[in-house]
Amino acid sequence: MVAAGFKPVGRDFPVFLHPDTHEEYALARSERKSGRGYRGFTVYSAPDVTLEQDLARRDLTINAMARAPDGTLIDPFSGKKDLQDGVLRHVSEAFAEDPVRILRVARFAARFRFRVAGETLALMRRMAESGETGHLVPERIWQELARGLMEPYPAEMFSVLERCGAAARLLPELRVDHPSLERVAGRTVGAPLAVRFAVLMWKLPEAALRSLCDRLKVPSEERELALTACRCRPLLAAASPAALLELLKRADAFRRPQRFAQLLQAARLAEPDRETARIERAFAAAAAVDAAAIARRTSLSTQIPALLDREREQAIAAALSS
Repeated sequence: MVAAGFKPVGRDFPVFLHPDTHEEYALARSERKSGRGYRGFTVYSAPDVTLEQDLARRDLTINAMARAPDGTLIDPFSGKKDLQDGVLRHVSEAFAEDPVRILRVARFAARFRFRVAGETLALMRRMAESGETGHLVPERIWQELARGLMEPYPAEMFSVLERCGAAARLLPELRVDHPSLERVAGRTVGAPLAVRFAVLMWKLPEAALRSLCDRLKVPSEERELALTACRCRPLLAAASPAALLELLKRADAFRRPQRFAQLLQAARLAEPDRETARIERAFAAAAAVDAAAIARRTSLSTQIPALLDREREQAIAAALSS
């Protein structure tokens, strides 16, 4: 492959990119479990490995099909039928050798809303109970969770993880609000990942949220919005101008208006009865206050914050009374 100009891209697997089209080509391979976790494999790739042997090592029957050059379907594990029936079924007991497959099955459920075959769910449960999920690296867990959150049916992912016992081991702090997750993927919503993650974490105390984010190495954008929501949640029902101003300051709304808008979107999704129009009017009025003009009215810089707060509070009061 290298002599033909293909570029190897798989450190552990024989995967190559075409020199012109950059299409991905993978050689038939077989694998042997040689350690714990999803990296504990010895890979063998040679001309004597058959296509059927390669397909036998795939995770699910719907991923274990191929086409011959003449178009004939090669389907040794009845993947076509499972695809038609909407079933996620493991190919063989080798499925249990890679704990990432638990997350992948859950993610496929979130993408297609397929049901997990009973025997596959039982195998996933045994894998979780054996502690195999403890060998997953945090970055891989986050990668699969993030992908699942962006699928059309993210609640399905967590339903599968709960039923097989993996959620209790990977996300012990979390109690998932399934209706909220269903709302984040609605056709009229299309919420970004940071908002979806904030909704997922909505009811979590700050200490537990920090623990989860640290453990999974959650990226800063998603982490910051979730933490902001955690700190601001008690003030979302604020009624007085002073309390509304405190919400805006705590959310850093004047410096981060886009993130503040995402916070309000997360609030509406997590709490469907939540009315944010009052908060939005308060923010618009407070943001319109000319801070530079206030600074010019005093020679003492230490007085500026208090003067600015007073005028913003007055602006909020005027906006809400009109």
